[in-house]
Amino acid sequence: MSIDKIRVQVTGIEQVAPLIREFQLKAVDAELMPFSPGSHVVVEMPDTPRPHRNAYSLLSDPRDGGCYRIAVRLQEHSRGGSRYMHEQVKVGDELWITPPANLFSPLWQASKHILIAGGVGITPFMSYLPELEREGAHYELHYLYRGKQTGAYREQLQQSLGERCFLYDADAGARCDLRELLSDQPRGSHAYICGPQSLIAGVQEVAAELGWPASYIHFEAFAAPQPGNPFEVELSRSGRTLKVAADTSLLEALEEADVPVTSLCRGGVCGQCLTPVVSGDIEHRDEFLTAAEREKGNCMMPCVSRAAGKRLVLDL
Repeated sequence: MSIDKIRVQVTGIEQVAPLIREFQLKAVDAELMPFSPGSHVVVEMPDTPRPHRNAYSLLSDPRDGGCYRIAVRLQEHSRGGSRYMHEQVKVGDELWITPPANLFSPLWQASKHILIAGGVGITPFMSYLPELEREGAHYELHYLYRGKQTGAYREQLQQSLGERCFLYDADAGARCDLRELLSDQPRGSHAYICGPQSLIAGVQEVAAELGWPASYIHFEAFAAPQPGNPFEVELSRSGRTLKVAADTSLLEALEEADVPVTSLCRGGVCGQCLTPVVSGDIEHRDEFLTAAEREKGNCMMPCVSRAAGKRLVLDL
């Protein structure tokens, strides 16, 4: 990690859904930093042969500074991070995390907040809800999940939110009609989506068809970098050459080689890890660069993007 880290101890672990565990984290050396609704931290896991660094939303009440709470879904095709958290981490263990960062905060001037969560995507909204209540905001939550896998906190949410909570358990045959959901909302409403890319894309598509301004649609997805073909990367300033394996991101390869690269979301959204490219074809997988910027081929997001060929030369 390229920014200061916080040493925390795992003080509690709870199975909150068949595939989701909640972890309570308390600072070891100092007080935890305050955060805003929608914030996340990156957790560093000292696994072998290489450590894992995954971003997780904070689901605590932002005004409760006693501990941070995160929830981790065990992924079927885990690259190691979620499996490590589920199988290796125990109460009393210590981990390193980054200070909270926020790429998904509520837009408070919205006339209504429509929260759409898919599976473990409920987590950032758990930090939204206390602040929305304190602000007296107009909002509703739509929670899509599979009860045999996810659906964490659904009883708690249904009890506390009442008619503002809409649950859709796909394993029970309940489906959310996105067109119906978005077609009858007051002017000035904003929609927030956290969940799988298919859900985000579905909301964006329907919203565009209904004439919603794109700026009224907010989303967050912590997708792990997808594997690809192995390649080499040359660092032009030092002359070093690194090998990037098929199941390793370019950012991870740079970090393993102690090459400093600022990162924040690790999912191709925030733009913090923007890296200049001297030569080589790029397979862009980010959500940050414009089509024109991609066409120039002189920069990339190493957290998710890769070489389209066998070699890249970076201005590092």
